[in-house]
Amino acid sequence: MSESISITDNRTGESIEIPIHRNGVDSAEWSKLLPGIWFDDASFGNTSGAHSAVTELDGSAGFLRYRGYPIEQLGKECSFLEVAYLLLNGELPTREQLASWEDEIREESTIHENFHKRILEGFRDDAHAMGVLVSTVAALSTFFPESKDVEDPSVRRKQIVRLIAKMPTLAASAYRRSVGTPYVLPDPDLDYTDNFLSMMFRPGDSEYEVDPVLRRALDLLFVLHADHSQNCSTTAGRVVGSSLADPYLTVSAACSALSGPLHGGANESVIRMLEEIGSYDQIDSFINAVKAGERRLMGFGHRVYKNYDPRARIVKDTAHEVFDVVGKNPLLDMALKLEEVALADDYFVSRKLYPNVDFYSGLTYQAMGFPVEMFTVLFAIGRTPGWLAHWDEMLSQDSRIARPRQIYIGSPERDVQPIDKR
Repeated sequence: MSESISITDNRTGESIEIPIHRNGVDSAEWSKLLPGIWFDDASFGNTSGAHSAVTELDGSAGFLRYRGYPIEQLGKECSFLEVAYLLLNGELPTREQLASWEDEIREESTIHENFHKRILEGFRDDAHAMGVLVSTVAALSTFFPESKDVEDPSVRRKQIVRLIAKMPTLAASAYRRSVGTPYVLPDPDLDYTDNFLSMMFRPGDSEYEVDPVLRRALDLLFVLHADHSQNCSTTAGRVVGSSLADPYLTVSAACSALSGPLHGGANESVIRMLEEIGSYDQIDSFINAVKAGERRLMGFGHRVYKNYDPRARIVKDTAHEVFDVVGKNPLLDMALKLEEVALADDYFVSRKLYPNVDFYSGLTYQAMGFPVEMFTVLFAIGRTPGWLAHWDEMLSQDSRIARPRQIYIGSPERDVQPIDKR
């Protein structure tokens, strides 16, 4: 027997049978019976807005797979640029393909000299790094006007390379400007992640050697952040991209969505929370305040995962490796204690509130020397290939401009009164 649902309009007695395909029900079939009747799903949490082969995510089972590959295996075996290639092309690269891909990225990593002089220098000294990134990514649109021909796959491919290549350069330039140190240009002799760390932290023309443990930790975090299905920022990018906006404006929109504390800014919120708790011996009282509704427990729970976030397990192990190199941080001890207490308390377990990727990623970034304001920027670097994979996939399909419906709750029709009678 085929899987289907039957719907009856009790006003007319008419019925329709709609097949269930890949856990979805075709809304067009629904509309045949009930034209003008919409699903009331304010946050789209029960609505599929895409057909995608990029990432499979099952929150109940607790797994995440890029193009069918489990995130645990990709994190262990692959570099970030290998994963970026996978997301965009559907298959992991051969050694030759990876070398060619790395060369493409390396060649596009610089930004125009006028970009530093006329755009980056225009921001306030205290401008938040994420605001700078959102603005500068959008500004790239003016440097590559040919990018507006988004229906040409070859044009899209060129901009995809440029965006992945230039994100670390924009991010590092925004940071160095904020701390008043000279910009460091990309080094063609370094790989993607080494190059980013060099542009961030190299003291002028002096030698700078990246610790291999820290380099691998950052590359792994980029892998873990590379995609996460139809999340808020990916959806924002898809909505903007569906209007055929160019990819720089599309990715800027995705960055804007990522900046919020309920999305990419969550790891920054975890650090703020730990700092507010203040000390190890205040954990129990903080937990009690959370249960009483007086405080919020950041970094626990997830909109999708109703199990332990698989990325959180990987980041937790990585955090320990990083702290073995840089030394212990009191915040890490507090985080470990907080996790231990919460996971032993039925209040949190019964609500399926487990640590998510944000709980340990911020601590890891901080231990590596990144200021809190850079956390979401790092997230954006890692997520860029995922955003672009979904954007490119959408444009290769028979897609339409995004246009959700609404349930109107305002005033009924009424007449305008002359201003003296209002």
